[in-house]
Amino acid sequence: MGKITASASTLRPDPKYKSLLAAKFINCLMHNGKKSVAQDVFYSALDMIKEKLPEKDPIEVFTTAVENVKPFIEVRSRRVGGAAYQVPMQVNRNRQQSLAIRWILGAVREKKGRPMFQKLAEELSAAYNKEGSAFTKRENVHRMADANKAFAHFAW
Repeated sequence: MGKITASASTLRPDPKYKSLLAAKFINCLMHNGKKSVAQDVFYSALDMIKEKLPEKDPIEVFTTAVENVKPFIEVRSRRVGGAAYQVPMQVNRNRQQSLAIRWILGAVREKKGRPMFQKLAEELSAAYNKEGSAFTKRENVHRMADANKAFAHFAW
């Protein structure tokens, strides 16, 4: 089973938008303990989103993008009688959030050739519009679960 961490109870909201989700995202974006660099990248990306979509609040675009990428169901391997089945199971709220953040950051890190904040802004606006690599990943996970729903009775 997963381990219980203190991160949820000790997490403080980010300084600019006072959002816990943004603070969690910045922590996941951070590399080698350089939080100020991660904050600069995140806030620059939100400023770029504000330029592209001036009528929308950038933190709302960010939260909606994360909500759009969250998976509701996923497949997990389950061994039954010597055979491994891909069993569709519901995803709990914490895992939904962590998967969404992980997929967005994975899609951003996969792209090459531009500064990180530009890639992040592009991916967040794409996820906001229900497109992009992270949203495609979510759709593929849902499609896999739908294809394997015949094995749903193995979930317990």
